[in-house]
Amino acid sequence: MKTSLKNILWTPFLFWILVSLFGAYFIYTLKDNLKLGIDLVGGTYMTLQVQTDQVVQENLQQRMHSIIKRLKDLNKEAPVSAKVADDEIIMVFASLNAAQSSEIITREMYPGFIFKPVDEDFTIKASLRENEIIEMKRMAVASDVDVIRARLGVLGEAPVTPKGADQITIELPNVDNPQQAKAMIGRAAVLEIKPVLASASSKDDILDQFDGDLPDETIIIKALKENTYYLVPSYVELKGSMLTRAQADFDQREMKNFVAITFDSVGAEKFYEFTAEASKKTRPQNEIAIILDNEVLSAPVPQGPIAGGSAQISGNFTSDSAKELATLLKSGSFSAAVTFEEDRTIAPTLGVESIRSGLISCLVSLILLLIFSILYYKVAGFFAFLTLLFNLLLILMGLAYMNATLTLPGIAGMVLTVGMAIDASILIYESIREELSKGVGLKEAIEVGFSDATVVILDSNITTFIVGVVLYMLGTGPLQGFAVTMMLGIVSTLITTLFFLKSLFSWILDGFGLQNLKF
Repeated sequence: MKTSLKNILWTPFLFWILVSLFGAYFIYTLKDNLKLGIDLVGGTYMTLQVQTDQVVQENLQQRMHSIIKRLKDLNKEAPVSAKVADDEIIMVFASLNAAQSSEIITREMYPGFIFKPVDEDFTIKASLRENEIIEMKRMAVASDVDVIRARLGVLGEAPVTPKGADQITIELPNVDNPQQAKAMIGRAAVLEIKPVLASASSKDDILDQFDGDLPDETIIIKALKENTYYLVPSYVELKGSMLTRAQADFDQREMKNFVAITFDSVGAEKFYEFTAEASKKTRPQNEIAIILDNEVLSAPVPQGPIAGGSAQISGNFTSDSAKELATLLKSGSFSAAVTFEEDRTIAPTLGVESIRSGLISCLVSLILLLIFSILYYKVAGFFAFLTLLFNLLLILMGLAYMNATLTLPGIAGMVLTVGMAIDASILIYESIREELSKGVGLKEAIEVGFSDATVVILDSNITTFIVGVVLYMLGTGPLQGFAVTMMLGIVSTLITTLFFLKSLFSWILDGFGLQNLKF
């Protein structure tokens, strides 16, 4: 066959040449495109324990208050006492009729409740179903994951993933100030706005105002900066989850930093009711307590009803602390409190050593494969090696495109892929050898060789891919990193072996007119 420039260029291999040029640029900018895990660049690894039981208790508390409010709205007899204990709502009534009537109303409000028979003390006991409790805890963990991701967004990309039923793992690769991250995670940032019922310079003074017996469903909270105590309702009607905006700002007239907040429609309506009610009263019941993490930041006095749902939080903020509070409020408060279960730091030097060891293992395996391929398959062996390099390039490009993180187990997955990729080439070459031994021409032998080996290659790789999916779904952290790299390697192996390698042979045979090639 006569060799021409047209035959050389206008083949399917031209597409792979263009991909290679793009890959070369990708390798040149690899540092900017590919994220490395903390086991490679160093960083901090944390495990958080989510207090999921607290979520169930709070949910039951809210439902209990809703039931009591509903009874009062319907002019029904309220319970003599009500509490949440052992994952149950326990309400004691003065009569059997009152208890039975309340049970009917409670069933209408919460059909999913499990009720115990009303006993001789006229007591209603209601609890949640097990599947509802499990789902509630799962949603709490998922919500906390979203909150942590939003909070750590200012520090860059940080993998945050659930672990088991009640834990969260956080990786902070190459973070300069892990203590800042811990401070942002550890702060609950629970914003509550409540009417002030009483205030004094000490708890005892408040107790004296009520002869030592506080009203039901009230608590005493201390001010953050001042030596002042406030009596407020124990239940929450206006909270940070109702915010739509939180932004740090500066008051030019007062020369102080503050955080401007805006409530959603439900919160704005409740805020209007609070301010309208407070403006009609005298001190201290004309104050509204702005509470953050169970401490009163301020207790402003509204001059009248405030519509629109906009307000300000002041509290002797610096510019940085105001911005941090705004970030925390925008990210939301935790559905369930978290505690630090594990905290370990990996030094950058250890990460450098991991990269060096991983690269050496890859390089050694590649050199050995190159020597074996050329000695055993001659020029075709070199083609298999080129396919292998292209395979690794596609894996790295895939990791960057998926915004995935390359970890040490991920490098192990790449080394495994190297073995699988060369195995696929060997299957094809042995099939071609078999056809050539029958006296079939080179071009036809290559066609038959690829066709016969394709089924075996697909079967083995699809089976391994299914294993990778299971590892990713059931595993966490490093195991998931290994699974992702392995699955990407399988896909790239199929692409490079069945298409790239075949295009390479077509390019050599058709473009250069080569009729003799040893296998």
